[in-house]
Amino acid sequence: MVSFFDALKLAEDAGLDLVEIAPNSVPPVCKILDYGRFRFLEQKKASEARKKQRTIEIKEIKLRPGIDKHDYDVKMKAMHGFFEEGDKVKVTLRFRGREMAHQDLGVKVLERVKVDTAEIAKVESDWQLEGRQMVMVLAPR
Repeated sequence: MVSFFDALKLAEDAGLDLVEIAPNSVPPVCKILDYGRFRFLEQKKASEARKKQRTIEIKEIKLRPGIDKHDYDVKMKAMHGFFEEGDKVKVTLRFRGREMAHQDLGVKVLERVKVDTAEIAKVESDWQLEGRQMVMVLAPR
């Protein structure tokens, strides 16, 4: 442990700066180094961390209660791609006109989606009716 004035004198003799690294510790930790280079390296670390950071997006797949087998398969293929990228998927099943009287068909479609994606996705929020549509959110495992 060196006194502040001795450390400052050592830094000036070396042509460097006295930089406080951990101000909250007792006693505060300081280093003798080139402050400009120190700031540059810290910015570089922060930049690398931002590059590696990935925001999780919510993708939406829209279905209808009477969806055909091939159309369903195409939607499922897109959903698998979203899960592989690490995105969440919001499955929206929209009812038109008199389809509201047959909500059981919509529930069957959403249950089929849940079963077909069980090994690669988990249900984040189960289906719920919002006006004329049922919504379910799935997240990758």
